[in-house]
Amino acid sequence: MGYISPRARIMSKSISNNVTIWGLTVIGEGTVVEPFVVIGHPIRSKLIGIRNKPSIDELIDSVSDGAVIGSNCIIRSHVTIYEKVELGDDVETGHNVLIRENTRIGSGTRVGSGVIIDGDVVIGNNVSIQSMVYIPRGTVIEDNVFLGPNVVITNDKYPPSKRLDGVKIRRGAVIGANATLIAGIEIGENSVVAAGSVVTKDVPPGKVVAGVPAKPIYDVEVFMRKRVEYESQTP
Repeated sequence: MGYISPRARIMSKSISNNVTIWGLTVIGEGTVVEPFVVIGHPIRSKLIGIRNKPSIDELIDSVSDGAVIGSNCIIRSHVTIYEKVELGDDVETGHNVLIRENTRIGSGTRVGSGVIIDGDVVIGNNVSIQSMVYIPRGTVIEDNVFLGPNVVITNDKYPPSKRLDGVKIRRGAVIGANATLIAGIEIGENSVVAAGSVVTKDVPPGKVVAGVPAKPIYDVEVFMRKRVEYESQTP
């Protein structure tokens, strides 16, 4: 059995019976929420304050600020969305996704299965995040970015330190599968990071980088020509 807060405002009719919705959560029209989803999960400090007390669902509900889920979203099974998360319209998740507190995700964005968004993250519109990507605190991802499977973004150059320095990925950038982005760097607009690269320095706009550590190999126009040629070939 799930739990739906009496304080929540749910405009959609497509909510599974086995979901948990806490706090002042708002869910827009046409949104689908599959079984075993949790929305409005409170932060750790609030849970510590209510442990060892009965009626846990009601207590968690009472301390949760809830989340905002836009219209026509699809939230697939076993997703956990913390409080103070905002999803725009037409956002879709895969399965087993974690989206922690103070995260904003723009309209039309896709979040693949197994993705972890670790809180205090800003993600723009029409972003494609493939499966198993890790996005830590302080990351900014602008509109129309593509993140391939297993991309790892970091925010601490000398872990574990007391200073976190988020990565910025500018509009239209493409990050290939298994790339690692080191804390504090900026990936320029319409740039490309090749699969498996380790990026330790800023990437200029419109450049393609590859390698460990990643270095520029050509302009993005060359990449686009290669893509057109590839798409025109018959498998």
